[in-house]
Amino acid sequence: MAENYGTLYMIPSPISDEASLDVLAAVNAPIIRTLSHFVVENTRTSRRFLSRLGMGRPIEELKFEECNEHTRPEEIEGLLAPLLAGESVGVISEAGLPGIADPGAAVVAACHRKGIKVVPLSGPSSIFMALMASGQNGQSFAFNGYLPVKPHERRGAIRKYEQRALAEGQSQIFIETPYRNGALMEEMLQSLGSETVLTVAADLTAPTEYVRSATIRKWRTLPRPEIHKRPAIFIIGR
Repeated sequence: MAENYGTLYMIPSPISDEASLDVLAAVNAPIIRTLSHFVVENTRTSRRFLSRLGMGRPIEELKFEECNEHTRPEEIEGLLAPLLAGESVGVISEAGLPGIADPGAAVVAACHRKGIKVVPLSGPSSIFMALMASGQNGQSFAFNGYLPVKPHERRGAIRKYEQRALAEGQSQIFIETPYRNGALMEEMLQSLGSETVLTVAADLTAPTEYVRSATIRKWRTLPRPEIHKRPAIFIIGR
């Protein structure tokens, strides 16, 4: 019976190592402290987050199962065992909201198939915070995830997103592996049209937070933002 199942809680975590835990909703902590089972993207970072939060008991007493890019589809069902036994479980991403640009979405989908209740807790999302601060279209937007690694494929993706943004007025949001941010910035300055608007949002919620929107024409005259190895969100619009 579904009513005997545990509940899956989607637990946000800070999107910056320098961010205070105050960025999380105050109601989250009492719920999190009731949990003993966690499905996490990275055990080390999740243990560190829960230690900062203060669980009221040794971290060693908690049980962690990883769900990441290495998890095979057939392994997902096994992660539901505590839930099916009546124990509630928390899902924690490496940063931000679990289930959004995060492998934890597969666990959520499996829970819905079983009729297990899923509860999202409130917290920061770098994707939406970047859009909030961009001045770009917040009525119609798309998050496209990571750009392709191969240069010609990456260039093609950038141009495709620009065409969509210009034709439909839809803000195109994407991310890159932080150590490639500088190369991506140069690629966009070369490939995008002069009047296309680009937003760069880096280190959101951290003391070093940076957000700027400008046309490509304007960006070409500005000092390059210091975004190497810094988590960043990019938005193309018109």
